[in-house]
Formats: sequence, structure tokens, C-alpha cells
Amino acid sequence: MRSDLPPDMEYQPGNTMSVSLSGDDADELRGYWAKLSEGGTARTPLEKQMWGDEFGWCVDRFGVHWLVNISQPQP
Repeated sequence: MRSDLPPDMEYQPGNTMSVSLSGDDADELRGYWAKLSEGGTARTPLEKQMWGDEFGWCVDRFGVHWLVNISQPQP
């Protein structure tokens, strides 16, 4: 997966890698989100996005960046 840096964020060496969790098991992924964001910082809250999935970005208490995407069922 590839992503860009939001325009309101300054590039800092060391913040160039994120771990991505994706899937359609909403309960499991929300559980991961709750544990990963506890004691950390939610940069993008885990909520429904314009493309239809739930997505969130957090930095855990150890400084690791996490991207969580919950896919919506396909019609």
C-alpha cells in the first residue's frame, strides 16, 4: 500500500513507514484500533470515509504509525 503525506503535515525522517491492517471483519479491526490508539494519538479518526470504507490512522504509544481500513460489503 502506498499513501501520501497530508498537506498540513511536515515531512520528518522516521515517520515514513506505516503498518496497514485491512479487512471486512469490522469488530476485529475496531478492536485492534482501540488497543493501538490507547495511549497514542488518532491522526484520522476511525470513521466512514468518502470512498465508503471506515478508515483511521493512529500513532501508537511507541511511535508506530497504523492505518486501519474496514472494507464495506460489495453489492
